[in-house]
Amino acid sequence: MTQAETTTLWRPSGPEELALVEAAGWRAWPPRLPEQPIFYPVLNEDYAIRIARDWNVSASGVGYVTRFEVDAEFLARYPVRQAGGETILELWVPAEELEEFNRHIIGSIEVVHEFRPQV
Repeated sequence: MTQAETTTLWRPSGPEELALVEAAGWRAWPPRLPEQPIFYPVLNEDYAIRIARDWNVSASGVGYVTRFEVDAEFLARYPVRQAGGETILELWVPAEELEEFNRHIIGSIEVVHEFRPQV
């Protein structure tokens, strides 16, 4: 059996979302809320850091950057979206496809950065 090729993705998260990921054994993202029609992991760590540090901290007091691997062949169905500058790259996973997306995560979701307000 050959190992699947994977793509590394990052996701900036607040404490509520991260608690749900932890409750899922660090293996899945929680279902989207009604006002969240898409799940958007990002394609580079720097962009995830900027969101976690600049948005999540002010919105919820702490921001996390997570990293995880997904089967690259599966990800090919989602076009890369440029959401701003040249390195502002995201995948837009429709909320109704998130359960299937989670089944293609290889390994665990891990926290790689944590940001809190500057004192």
